[in-house]
Amino acid sequence: LALPMPFTNKVVTILSRSHADRNVYPSAGVLFVHVLEREYFKGEFPPYPKSGDAGNDPITFNTNLMGYPDRPGWLRYIQRTPHSDGVLYGSPTAEHVGKATVIEITAYNRRTFETARHNLVINIMATEEFPLPYQAEFYIKNMNVEEMLASEVLGDFLGAVKNIWQPERLNAINITSALDRGGRVPLPINNLKEGVYVMVGADVPFSSCLREVESPHNQLRCSQEMEPVISCDKKFRAQFHIDWCKISLVRIATCRIVDINRVVPVYITRPDPGTGILPEFGEYDPPSESLKTRDYFSDFLITLAVPSAVALVLFFILGYSMCCRREGVEKRNMQTPDIQLVHHSSIQKSSKELRSMSKNREISWPLSTLPVFNPVSGEVVPPIHPDNYETTSMPLMQTQTNLQNQITIPQQRPSG
Repeated sequence: LALPMPFTNKVVTILSRSHADRNVYPSAGVLFVHVLEREYFKGEFPPYPKSGDAGNDPITFNTNLMGYPDRPGWLRYIQRTPHSDGVLYGSPTAEHVGKATVIEITAYNRRTFETARHNLVINIMATEEFPLPYQAEFYIKNMNVEEMLASEVLGDFLGAVKNIWQPERLNAINITSALDRGGRVPLPINNLKEGVYVMVGADVPFSSCLREVESPHNQLRCSQEMEPVISCDKKFRAQFHIDWCKISLVRIATCRIVDINRVVPVYITRPDPGTGILPEFGEYDPPSESLKTRDYFSDFLITLAVPSAVALVLFFILGYSMCCRREGVEKRNMQTPDIQLVHHSSIQKSSKELRSMSKNREISWPLSTLPVFNPVSGEVVPPIHPDNYETTSMPLMQTQTNLQNQITIPQQRPSG
């Protein structure tokens, strides 16, 4: 996919079909993108039984460095769904220049459980423009990383950056998902995006528009979680929503090597590694199976005997303080005035006498509490009040009410 003329040599984007042992030549410090197309791998799997449904095969990819379970640290991979293409992307550094990196690409057909494997050989080339001294990182809120990796979208973004920066050379250095920076997964509403960080580099100082984010007024608005006022925001607003409070401007100091033939030896004194550190070269030599016996008596003394002895000493000190250092009742009475002792003893004597009198008190039961004899039925009706009823507040005479089989005596009517 072709980009605008100024960016054709800046972003390495490969959208052609992958082949076995394919060689690519990205540049150090420039964004590298390789698309794993599902259409190519469909031809290596058996056709779908229903005609016209071949595109429904779910295909996933696994990418790893040959001989290792994972990819190099600078290379990342993303595939949103099994029905979308996979993308390898990253920014190689100068330390990888001249080293061929072989990536094993394994495609899995989730319908038939068949696999297909291809190799991608990455030959990282050196570039004179690396590193560019002025680098700016933008945070785009309305994009996902796979959307930003598309050449059309990335080309539009670099074109907008060039309009406000006006550099001679402009490179896309790296793209990072906001989730890799500690961002939160967005809610599946309103078509929210996870956000993406895009780092670009140029060879000229930052423009006045980019430096507006460093003004005290905009810094105050950012501290109050308000959107800053940027004059060039309208250049991006139509397609890219940029969080100007999260933009970072970095200037890298560069230096040129004058004499490459001169080698300065550097001596580094390293401490002797312990027994648990493997040597840099050679094979691992495990320890022998016969281990030396170890005496655990000293460990027992340190772990149990010493704390127990300390606890015993503290127990004796506490017991002596509580039992042998008490003042006693006699010393307390000697320090108490006589009038207070007499008053206290008289109160105790009176209380004791009242308690003894209350225990010996005997009260006769009132007649209303005695059983009632029914002359007709011969039945003895229990009293109104039970035996445990409080008799001290009971009246001496009470009327018998609610008695069963009670006889009503007729009254004589007055004559005349």
